[in-house]
Amino acid sequence: MQFSNILGQDYIKSHLTKSATSGRIPHAQLFVGPEGSGTLAMAIAYAQYILCHNIGNDNSGGNESCNLKFQTVSHPDLHFIFPTVTTEEVKTKPKSLDFIADWRQFVAENPYGSLFDWYRILGVQNKQGEIRVEDAQEILKSLALKSYEGGYKIMIVWMADKMNISASNKLLKLLEEPTDKTLFLLITENEEDLIQTIRSRCQVLHFNALPEKVIVEALVADKNIEPRAATKLAHQSQGNYNKALQMLQENGEEVVFEKHFVDWVRAAFRAKGNAAAIQDLIAWSEQIAGLGRETQKKFLQYCIEMFRQALLLNYQTTSLVYMEPKIEKFKLENFAPFVNGTNINDIFKELSDAMYHIERNGNAKIILTDLSIKLTRLIHKK
Repeated sequence: MQFSNILGQDYIKSHLTKSATSGRIPHAQLFVGPEGSGTLAMAIAYAQYILCHNIGNDNSGGNESCNLKFQTVSHPDLHFIFPTVTTEEVKTKPKSLDFIADWRQFVAENPYGSLFDWYRILGVQNKQGEIRVEDAQEILKSLALKSYEGGYKIMIVWMADKMNISASNKLLKLLEEPTDKTLFLLITENEEDLIQTIRSRCQVLHFNALPEKVIVEALVADKNIEPRAATKLAHQSQGNYNKALQMLQENGEEVVFEKHFVDWVRAAFRAKGNAAAIQDLIAWSEQIAGLGRETQKKFLQYCIEMFRQALLLNYQTTSLVYMEPKIEKFKLENFAPFVNGTNINDIFKELSDAMYHIERNGNAKIILTDLSIKLTRLIHKK
């Protein structure tokens, strides 16, 4: 992974190369950034720069055989930890090493991929991914060995906020008593979900969402998208390059979520004063309940953003509105008057509560049915 392949984030590239060249490499660093900002890609490029003794922002000129190993993300001194679940092949105590082949393919195909994309590869269904104590034990084993090329050993912990308490405590001990020439690169989208004692032992680097111009240039150069279409995609992606790539696919998750949302809202409108229409909401709840917990959580987050966009449109801040529903006869400007200062806080609260209960393994059908009935009342609130 070359620094030149990473979109934007020039200040962070410069900071990392200068610190590595000068030999001032903090043993624990935390990369914090939103989805699609390039945190994982940057961590891999930084690891390549250090392990291969490269020079310059193009991340080349060092050990050629070392650089070749990074083309398949398989350098023996580079280790990965990431959330996993039990599967048909790994029935108990799953750990990252069990899925390393899938992981390397995932990173090679799209280093900007999201946690949800990774879960889709794992086939999580109703399970929820996490980093377990077995992974922390693997870290101990990996770091106990001498480095393959006599230099640094680098451990990238992707979505570190998914560590359970046992794994966090074991990692904390390693961060408190680091071995020589060992580098931990922790990556998260939610800094506050990491325990404070781990955060306090890391040098924190914050990544910004990507500028629209950077995403436009990447879409035009790498995906042969016409500039006007690329500009529209970049605006709708809100600084998330992974989202921009997904919107290129007609069957992407945004399209599916949009249909679920519109079906839900229409059923809620029909249910006012029509008890029979409640059956439509129950049927909708059953359908969403069958999607799996991670998909349900991501869909509810999508709903929050859709309501937020409607609110912005209702209050005529059109420059901040980027969603453009494609469902026939559903227009955001027609829906917007039903989302206002009277009901928006309650709508957000109900959606957030539903996500909370689903994450804690509540009965999704009951949670979603309750949410649907409450939505029916809230969107008619004046």
